[in-house]
Amino acid sequence: MMRHLSWRAIRSHAATGTAAVVCLIGIACADATSPPSALAPRTPSMDRRTPTFEYVTIDVPGAVATALQGINADGDIVGLYVGANGRTHGFMRQNGITTLIDYPAADNTDVRGIGSDGTVVGTYWNVGEEAAASHGYRRTADGTFSRVHDAGHLYEIPQRILPDGTILGCVHDHDRMATMFGAAFRDDEPLEMTDLFASMHNGASPNGRLIVGLYLNMMVTPNRSESYLIDVARGETTTFIVPGSIATSAWDVNPRGDIVGVFRDAALVFHGFVRTDAGFTPIDVPGATATRAFGINARGDVVGSYVLGGVTHGFQAVRVR
Repeated sequence: MMRHLSWRAIRSHAATGTAAVVCLIGIACADATSPPSALAPRTPSMDRRTPTFEYVTIDVPGAVATALQGINADGDIVGLYVGANGRTHGFMRQNGITTLIDYPAADNTDVRGIGSDGTVVGTYWNVGEEAAASHGYRRTADGTFSRVHDAGHLYEIPQRILPDGTILGCVHDHDRMATMFGAAFRDDEPLEMTDLFASMHNGASPNGRLIVGLYLNMMVTPNRSESYLIDVARGETTTFIVPGSIATSAWDVNPRGDIVGVFRDAALVFHGFVRTDAGFTPIDVPGATATRAFGINARGDVVGSYVLGGVTHGFQAVRVR
C-alpha cells in the first residue's frame, strides 16, 4: 500500500514531537572477528538484484544485551548495550576496536548514528526523569561532547548525522506519541519537519535528498505503524508498508535508495527488511526468533539486532550480492 502526502519545510520552531524506543533484552556472546568482505567498503552494490547476505554476530563483551544502530561507508559501526547493572551505554566499533561511549555524568547513553568523519549522535537520560525524557548529544571524532537541542521543545532524539552536519531525528515534550514529529535540524535550528502523527526521521542519504522514517497511521483500525520516504528535492512524501505486515518502520536509506527497517507479520514476529528496486527482501538471522534492521551503508551492508533463546545480540549482514 502506498499513499502520497504533502511535505513542508519550516524555518522556525514548530509543534512538538516525541520519540520511538528501540527494544532490547538479552545476554551477549563473545566479540566477533572481522566480517567477510566480498565488496570494497565504499563500493555501492553493483546491481539492483535481490540482495543476499552473510551474517556476523557483534556483541560487546560482558554486556547482557547488544543492538547495532548505524554503519557508515567505511564500515564503522555504532550501537548500544546493557550492562549487568541494567544501565545502557553507547559504543563505536572501528577496525575491530570497540570504544565505549557515555555522555558525561549521565546514567544512560546510547549511540544511534555515525557520520563519515566519525562524529556520532545519540541520546542520554537519567534515573528519576520522566519516561519521555531523552536528551540529544553529538560526539566528535576527538571525543568532544556537545548538546543537540531544539530550544522549542523539551526533548529530542538524534538518529543520524549527515556530512554537512544536518541531524535527523525527532523532537517531543512530555509524551512519546501525540507530540512526536520527525525533524531535520542543524545548530539547534529546525530545517524541516513532517506533519505526520507520532513520526520520527530515522535516516537519510548522505546528500540529504532522501529521508525515511516512521509514523502512526490513525486512519486504519487498529492504528498501524507505517513508513515514509521523503524526496526533499521534489517535496513529496510517500508512505508504505511491507505487504502483509501489521506494522512497518523504516530506519535508514543509503545513497542508492535502498531502505532498511523492521516489519511485524500476522504471527506477531519481527523481521528486518531491505527495499531495493527489486522489492522487499526479508532479513532474518538464521535461527533467530526476531530480527530488526536499523542501519545500512553505501555498500549495502546492514546492521541491527536479533533475539536467540531470549537473548538479544547485535549483527552485521554483509552484502555479498
